Amino acid sequence: MGESTRYKEEYARLLSDVLAGDLTLFVSGEEAIASWRFIDPIVRAWRKDNSSLPTYHGDKSITKVAQELEKPAYVVPKHMGLVGLGKMGHGIALRLTEQGWMITALTRSTEDPQLLVLHDAKKFIKSLKPPRIVWLMVPHDTVDGVLFGNNGLLKLLTPGDTIIDGGNSYFVDTKRRAEKIAKADITFMDAGVSGGPGGARHGASVMIGGRREDFERLEELFEAIAAPGAYQFFEGYGAGHFVKMVHNGVEYGMMQALAEGFTILRKSDYQLDLSRVAEIYNNGSVIESRLVGWLHSALDVFGEELKGVSGSVGHTGEGEWTVKTAKNMKLNAKIIEGALDFRKHSAKSPSYTGQVLSALRNQFGGHSLN
Repeated sequence: MGESTRYKEEYARLLSDVLAGDLTLFVSGEEAIASWRFIDPIVRAWRKDNSSLPTYHGDKSITKVAQELEKPAYVVPKHMGLVGLGKMGHGIALRLTEQGWMITALTRSTEDPQLLVLHDAKKFIKSLKPPRIVWLMVPHDTVDGVLFGNNGLLKLLTPGDTIIDGGNSYFVDTKRRAEKIAKADITFMDAGVSGGPGGARHGASVMIGGRREDFERLEELFEAIAAPGAYQFFEGYGAGHFVKMVHNGVEYGMMQALAEGFTILRKSDYQLDLSRVAEIYNNGSVIESRLVGWLHSALDVFGEELKGVSGSVGHTGEGEWTVKTAKNMKLNAKIIEGALDFRKHSAKSPSYTGQVLSALRNQFGGHSLN
């Protein structure tokens, strides 16, 4: 058969289906991702198991062969402990329970009928079957206390257990903690989680650091937390937190540019409807983004005057850490540093630009408006 007619029948079928509107042979991106979510765990299990696939030769009962087939090389225990039921931790816990995970939470006061919530660290650890997986979702300045304090987790966990710091920790602190935890023969990983409470609840972007073998063993967990395809591993302790830190620094700069731009729009001689400006900016333009979408929502909710929204902007550690790291590397980060300085000075000099920033922070992160 010549090259010109080699695939004639196949293409004729496809063209016929297109004309008839039959999509049976056309798989959408979402369908492909769903297939990968089903197949990828099987592929990973085959890669980890060097033994040959069992076959039936007639000298074993079918029941015995079936039992052998049911023994995977490694199965991640679908029971995880989660420390911290704040906006992010609570969303992650609910998302995982919907995907077949059993979650035991350790928190001071929060209750949730959908979760097993404990308030005592010893009872919390005892409720988890070894090898345990414990995910931390607490503020960065409390991590050392949670891990190494008088009733810290490191004194309660046993060799072979795993700790994952999923909060916004400074990557330098993460590296220090990893060295200390490794001495106890406990696995430690870091994960930067982006997407705000909505992402935590419905699928976040997850940036993972640590050892590759640990990531491969626990990939099913990260896949369950993330939006479809929205997780990546980066080799090295603290690498996940480093990537997330820079992400938040870039976020500072992008938000500052939006806030300054919309202040200019508002102060112009034109009678512009800023909600409509945000709408067109977020419809096919170069700056179309989730941030512009959130600004559009904020303007619809609070009005162009952003009534009730503070012009003094809160800030957390990530922007400052990014600037500090850039300086240590002898690199310029003028945009991010300027955005950070604006937030610091806004406490004494509130402005409409600050109101835009506060409204954005509220929309994606649930931060206070005051």
